[in-house]
Amino acid sequence: MAAERLTGLAAVSQPDAQVLVLGSMPGAASLKQQQYYGHPRNLFWPILSELCGFSLEQSYPARLAALQQHRIALWDVLQHCERQGSLDSAIRNETPNDFNLFLQQHPKIRLIAFNGRKAEQSFRRLVLPSLPRDLPCELLCLPSTSPANASMSPASRLEIWFQLRDQLDNS
Repeated sequence: MAAERLTGLAAVSQPDAQVLVLGSMPGAASLKQQQYYGHPRNLFWPILSELCGFSLEQSYPARLAALQQHRIALWDVLQHCERQGSLDSAIRNETPNDFNLFLQQHPKIRLIAFNGRKAEQSFRRLVLPSLPRDLPCELLCLPSTSPANASMSPASRLEIWFQLRDQLDNS
């Protein structure tokens, strides 16, 4: 089976966003649902519900609204790629999203947090060289919330992701 050319999801953001959480490219379940972190075993929503204080029972639009209320934007590094299956290790022929435009439209972003190493590596390789050298935000790599990241316990991931709380508390 050949790799499929994929297109990512649109950014979920408000102009006052201060934290941008970036994945690499949505997995097959997320693309099928057209929802970020749609795989039922992905820990993104359980972690963010703890961090932001919303119920996992809320609808997807309500969860997105809760992130926006906490000035968290959600996007992916890649606009397009080729991939067979959902694993980041299978991603090939990457095309990044337009971060120059995004950061111009979101001047209050002060932290870019990566949901896993692949997102960070792709950003540093494909995006960072085209951004202004005086990028006014911090870069932080967090452990992937993907079910494929089985080497780290959910509790350990939650503890590390709570670093975002410092950014939210200073809002």
